[in-house]
Amino acid sequence: MWDYTDKAKEHFLNPRNVGEIENPDGLGDVGSVACGDALRLTFKVDAEKRVIDAKFKTFGCASAIASASALTEMIIGKTIAEVEQVTNSDIAEYLGGLPKEKMHCSVMGEEALRAALAYYRGEKVEDQEEEHGPLVCSCFGVTEDLIRKVVRDNNLKSVHEVTYYSKAGGGCETCHERIEEILMEEQGSSAEVSERDEPVVVSGAKMTVIEKIARIQETINNEIKPSLHKDGGDIQLIDIDGNRVIVALRGSCTSCPSAGITLRYAVEQKLKEFVSDELEVVEMK
Repeated sequence: MWDYTDKAKEHFLNPRNVGEIENPDGLGDVGSVACGDALRLTFKVDAEKRVIDAKFKTFGCASAIASASALTEMIIGKTIAEVEQVTNSDIAEYLGGLPKEKMHCSVMGEEALRAALAYYRGEKVEDQEEEHGPLVCSCFGVTEDLIRKVVRDNNLKSVHEVTYYSKAGGGCETCHERIEEILMEEQGSSAEVSERDEPVVVSGAKMTVIEKIARIQETINNEIKPSLHKDGGDIQLIDIDGNRVIVALRGSCTSCPSAGITLRYAVEQKLKEFVSDELEVVEMK
């Protein structure tokens, strides 16, 4: 399992400020369920331009939940001027660090904050989209401007690192050449343009780690959850460690005497069928 800090685990297991503020002063929507991560951030500001409340809703992994929870705590009580200085590195540092493979979750938090601040300033969504530059990674909807920003802000040197921080290049890999060009433009000779992500072999076909994660989440959402929901149960993807898929049963499944059978036949077999026959499902108690 990823090496999470105690603070990151705490914010995942007991997230703060979950929900949505009605008639917010700031609202930011980033990511998409199709890409595996999505986040909505809302906040309220008082007459002195100080954030008095902030809430979030997210679809994503443990790191996405922890990062969003931390972000709300970080901005409540701060002035807009202070909030504007918050970066993804600050979010990760607040949590005591994040696994390098999960840094894109802190970046998503900063993206949501920037979008919410733009909303607060009255900027139109169309104007924001025009400023984001051309699309580089079509698999995960990552633009050139975002890649350049994470490269500069985090001193990234390789395609591998860009994928960790933005997901760009984590799918079909056809954008790797363009990412390398951006790295050279931003970092010059210090960029490690020869590095490549080693693809994961799944059921005889090659896929990247991020693509594998996306397929697992998609299978859980589309093939497993609907059948559990019929009996009042549910399941949550907690993490992925190699071929071990860590999940938590929810609802009526938690007290069901057949939970073990459900995990083996309704969950593990579906994941083996749709993703990889090498996967093993482990329940987090």
